[in-house]
Amino acid sequence: MKLSDFDFDLPEALIATRPARPRSAARLLVAEADHLRDLHVRDLVDVFRPGDRLILNNTRVLPVRLFGTRQRGDAVAKVEVTLLDPTATGWRALAKPLRKVQVGEVIRFGDDLCASAVQKSETDLTLDFNLKGADFDAALQGAGQMPLPPYIAARRPADAQDKDDYQTVFARHPGAVAAPTASLHFEPWLLQALADKGVDFTEVTLHVGAGTFLPVKVDDVTTHKMHAEWGEVTPQAAAEIAATKQAGGRIIPVGTTALRLIETAALATGQVQAWRGPTDIFIYPGFRFAVTDGLMTNFHLPKSTLLMLVAAFMGAGRMRHVYDHAIANGYRFFSYGDSSLLIP
Repeated sequence: MKLSDFDFDLPEALIATRPARPRSAARLLVAEADHLRDLHVRDLVDVFRPGDRLILNNTRVLPVRLFGTRQRGDAVAKVEVTLLDPTATGWRALAKPLRKVQVGEVIRFGDDLCASAVQKSETDLTLDFNLKGADFDAALQGAGQMPLPPYIAARRPADAQDKDDYQTVFARHPGAVAAPTASLHFEPWLLQALADKGVDFTEVTLHVGAGTFLPVKVDDVTTHKMHAEWGEVTPQAAAEIAATKQAGGRIIPVGTTALRLIETAALATGQVQAWRGPTDIFIYPGFRFAVTDGLMTNFHLPKSTLLMLVAAFMGAGRMRHVYDHAIANGYRFFSYGDSSLLIP
């Protein structure tokens, strides 16, 4: 299984830099059996059935892109920092330029927020911030910018609108440095309309990491090592999924993050169990799905692990057919782009 098997040509004009407005106006490509339907996200009320259960990732994205200064004597250097994940001694972070910061030095991000560099490797820093807990979260909200994916950040800077656009309406638990983007299409009215129809919801938490944007660098994709992300499936969530399965309903994760988490929680027994911890599950063609009956997901990067997951779920030939249709019909791609509903 070669990396080139998951490559395709995408016109740059189809890369979305802003979301559809309203959110539910995004287009939706429904792929079920041998049929493709061109709809909109708002049409999900007519697509889902009573008894279906949508799995929602309720992680909350932190505004982890920070701009600060490091002072060394009279010399002041500007430093851009992107927080990656918390550690026992602080936050692991990328810094640009990394060479401008040495262990023991302080980076200031405004009047209230600063951090000491307590560790440094060839690729990143560990930063110990002066504030903790709720005080840190509040200061980060004021000083930080949303960590837009590289393919958006290369085209425009993040702004205040992204703090709303790059967050789901059901985000509850802070910890992600990237959004579960399929969930960005939902609005409160749509969730209520689906509930009124008899569609059920289960919330799980997977804190999406920056590794979701890391490229696959090996030609044999089966040797790729996934980044780990922290997640939780509560006992209540596991019970709800089991009840829907028993009743004959469909389990449909909204996004690859929710899918990866529930399939992780089912690895041991073939049924979703309560689960908590880091997962580095890598889903590529040949994977046996234990729980998932359908998937709502955006259109993904060429050669990405997310595209490999879609190929595993739908079959490589069907995946190519779906993506060829999306490109030919002008669907918008990636985090702020349009969506698909995939039913094998």
